[in-house]
Amino acid sequence: MRVQIQKTHSTKPNEIVRKWFIVDAQGKTLGRLASVIAQILRGKHKPQFVTNLDVGDFVVVINAKKIHVTGKRLDQKIYWRHSGYPGGIKGVTLRRVLDTFPERALKSAVKGMLPKGVLGRQMLTKLKLYAGSTHPHEAQKPEVLEV
Repeated sequence: MRVQIQKTHSTKPNEIVRKWFIVDAQGKTLGRLASVIAQILRGKHKPQFVTNLDVGDFVVVINAKKIHVTGKRLDQKIYWRHSGYPGGIKGVTLRRVLDTFPERALKSAVKGMLPKGVLGRQMLTKLKLYAGSTHPHEAQKPEVLEV
C-alpha cells in the first residue's frame, strides 16, 4: 500500500491579489458594519488567508455620517484621549464625534477589531472613509459589498 503525502500550501507575498470593495454605511449599525469591514481588511474571506501576512482587500466606505447606533450609546459611549500632561485626560461622546468627524467613529471601531501592532496598522491603511456619498476611487472600479 502506497501512502500519499499532501503538502501544506503557505501563501507568499507575491501571490496576494487585492480587490476593491465599496460599502454604503447609510442606516447600518456601527459595530456590525465594523466587524464585516475588519474581516475584509484582514482577508479572512479568502482561501489563502494566513495570520502573519496582510492578504486583505481595500474597503471604501461612503455615507459614514448616516451610520446607525443602537441604545443609549450616543450619549453614554465616551472616546478618551490623554495629552501626556497631568490632568490632561479628555472625553468626547459618540454624539459629538459623529457631528464633527463621523469617519472617526467607524475607524475607531474597525481599528479595535484588527490585530495590534505593525500588521494591524498596515491593514488599517486599506480602509478609506468618506462622510458623504462621493469618493475619489472610481478608477479602481470597486465592487459593491452588501452588508
